[in-house]
Amino acid sequence: MKSNVGCWTLWLAVLVIGASWLTGCATEGFEAGGLATCPPVVEYSREVQARAAEELAALPNGSAVVEMLSDYAVMREQARLCSRP
Repeated sequence: MKSNVGCWTLWLAVLVIGASWLTGCATEGFEAGGLATCPPVVEYSREVQARAAEELAALPNGSAVVEMLSDYAVMREQARLCSRP
């Protein structure tokens, strides 16, 4: 008879990690008034932005870094909107 302990161990680890992340989100980032605090948005100089654009253009098509930077752009915009009064 084969043991299925390995399958359950993996699922248990996934559940524990997921619960840990959710717990962290639930307890951090809220002010006393119940409003979520916004993460700071780092401002980059035009020179750094231009250099980053050149480096980004040099990456091969389908690069994982391009996809990750796209996600980062969305998060930056969300943080900007969050910090507006």
